[in-house]
Amino acid sequence: MMEDTNFEEFLETHDYELPQVGDIRKGIIVAVTQQGVIVDLGLKRDGIVPSTDLAKLEPEERAELHVNDEISVYVMNTEAPDSLQVSIHLAKMNQDWVEAEQLMETGDIFEGEVIGYNKGGAIVPYGRLRGFIPASHLAALTRGLNDRQRQQKLAKLRGQKIPLKVIEVDRHRRRLVFSQRDAQKEWEELQKGELLDRLQEGDVLHGRVSGLRDFGIFVDLGGVDGLVHISELAWHRIDHPREVVKVGDEVDVYVMKIDRDDQRISLSRKKMLPNPWDTVEQRYHINQLVEGCITRIVDYGAFAEIEPGVEGLLHLSQLSRGQVENAGEVVKEGETHLLRVVSIEKDRQRIGLSLRQVSANEQIEWMSRKQAEAGTPAPAQKQSNRADEAVEEEVEVETAVPVVAEVETAAETTADSIESEVVTAVEIDTDVAAEVETEAAVVETEVDEEPLAESESVIEETEAQEAEEN
Repeated sequence: MMEDTNFEEFLETHDYELPQVGDIRKGIIVAVTQQGVIVDLGLKRDGIVPSTDLAKLEPEERAELHVNDEISVYVMNTEAPDSLQVSIHLAKMNQDWVEAEQLMETGDIFEGEVIGYNKGGAIVPYGRLRGFIPASHLAALTRGLNDRQRQQKLAKLRGQKIPLKVIEVDRHRRRLVFSQRDAQKEWEELQKGELLDRLQEGDVLHGRVSGLRDFGIFVDLGGVDGLVHISELAWHRIDHPREVVKVGDEVDVYVMKIDRDDQRISLSRKKMLPNPWDTVEQRYHINQLVEGCITRIVDYGAFAEIEPGVEGLLHLSQLSRGQVENAGEVVKEGETHLLRVVSIEKDRQRIGLSLRQVSANEQIEWMSRKQAEAGTPAPAQKQSNRADEAVEEEVEVETAVPVVAEVETAAETTADSIESEVVTAVEIDTDVAAEVETEAAVVETEVDEEPLAESESVIEETEAQEAEEN
């Protein structure tokens, strides 16, 4: 009875059905040699895996072949009387076909890497198979592209991992077709949900710049895009994101805020860069002269950038020695001025600057140096008429100090001189008055005597005529 039972078990473990080329059989490895691998298939003949077939396996796959391990093989040749030629490589390839068929049936998405392309589309491996993505199923290829643009888009896809769906499997024609368009939207939603579930504020992520906008950039975090606002791109002020990044750049970003309801992720690039304010006290000190470019005009003054990421305030009271109601009267945006550091508050990220406390000599020396560096007689940096007037005003004010002393001395001398001249003038006037009075008396006498003599002569003539007539 025991012998019958053992015989039945033996028959169950050994399949004497004649194998056919193309069959997939399971067996036990009984030997691993340089010439190949011997596999017990439960038949009268063992399966032999030749060394040429082993060479098609990856090194780690060959290292995993051990005696007594179970393995699947593909029957290649049955003509040898004492053995069967089998293939581990083809068995694994057959398994890839099986899995591809299952993916097509379920509609599941997988991620594949583009390894090449041709005029019609892109090539993506699936296990040991080579699948194809027609151009019409690639998200990057939009309508209206010419041949050159299509080739450029396809070239950029090489090496990228993209989401795909299996849309056709044909073993006999060895045809395996994928679609990125069918998978893209579903993949993005799936990835976004998974990422949002595990993401936390304060996390640091690595991503790729996927788009530029006037207000910031989008960063692909692995199927999900996060937004870096333009104010979070750098510590210094920029007008457009293209000044610091371009599409395709890989960047490290800091997660600032997560809106799971709207599925939005706010990121920061500048938090991953050195903050210039951390070491500002090592580079600047009180009374130091610095160059600053006016970046903003505000009600209470103006802001000037003294280095990328470090802006100081020019208060209205520090623009001119005279009263200033509007900073725009003295400085303009885009102008560069020589300024003096008057205060530093590292913790509050504030620096106080002054144009008023820069002397005329310092201004002249600075402008001369800039002209010399530029090699032209014109100023190397833009200076407004208002700024020149402010410098002239300072020159006048500073020059006025010795001038006032000179004027006061001159005034005292002039006062003494005037007083002396007044006395002299009075004395002169007295003498002149006496002379005038004397001359007047003489003239008056002469004037009075001449008409009198003339009158007496006329009377005498008249009396003579009357006497003759009588």
